[in-house]
Amino acid sequence: MKMFLDCLPCVLNQILDASRMSSADERLHAEILKEGFALLARYEEYHSSPDLVADMHKIVKRVTGVADPYAQTKARDIKAALEVYPALTAFLDDDSIDLTGEACSEADLGCIKMYRALKIAVTGNILDSAIMKDIDLARSLDEELKRPFVLCDLSLFLEKLRSAKTILIIADNAGEAVFDRVLIEYLGREDLVYAVRDVPIINDLTIEDARAAGVDRCACVISCGSDAPGAILSRCDEEFRAIFDRADIVISKGQGNFEALSDCGRDVFFLLKAKCAMIAKRLDVRIGDYVFFRGGHDEPGT
Repeated sequence: MKMFLDCLPCVLNQILDASRMSSADERLHAEILKEGFALLARYEEYHSSPDLVADMHKIVKRVTGVADPYAQTKARDIKAALEVYPALTAFLDDDSIDLTGEACSEADLGCIKMYRALKIAVTGNILDSAIMKDIDLARSLDEELKRPFVLCDLSLFLEKLRSAKTILIIADNAGEAVFDRVLIEYLGREDLVYAVRDVPIINDLTIEDARAAGVDRCACVISCGSDAPGAILSRCDEEFRAIFDRADIVISKGQGNFEALSDCGRDVFFLLKAKCAMIAKRLDVRIGDYVFFRGGHDEPGT
């Protein structure tokens, strides 16, 4: 997805935050910002915002010597998510809750439960310290779980699922992985692959984080090879690209993966919460809305 100009100050503010998380030395912060300004001036060389963000955060890591500035944040978010895991499974199994409205053409329990499983997975998207700071998960969880999708291609997903032999889920944030577990366990597929980032980038999930969240016990966890906060195919390794190409169903989590894959040229089910005005406008929804739609050809639902 082409980068919005509005992304540039956001990216700069993000690396300032990461700098302060890595070091208390203001001289280093200034050095990072100076290099960041120079890189921002070349923004037209980048395919998308996650592409630029990857190189911006390399500056932070190199100057501060800290390979994972968000390590403590990710551990905190995973711990918080594990604490609410029983509430998530209880929500999935509560057959009195039906948020589907007209999203489900088949008025059966399986359809309604799949909707709830998807909604649980996307609700974990609120654990994004790069954008939404100081989230009180326990306090906001029930309200967020009960907010329905404003876009939902559930019937199409269920149709594809009937004949699918391989499923690929492209992960997003660390704490979100615990929420993804509920969806993965409900799907109950041995052919499901869960792809994470190759190296620490912001608060995105790595293999080590996925193990801490327990995802390795219910899915085949692999690295996509990308060092960006999005599965930019040109930055991914050959193994991941082969799996991406042949998977019958690809589910992409979060805004970063949407920005990276919105024009990838194949069908992808995007599962995310619109967290900024630019993405909300792009999807024709409001900030804070939840969406699940088939895309991948640079237009929602095409």
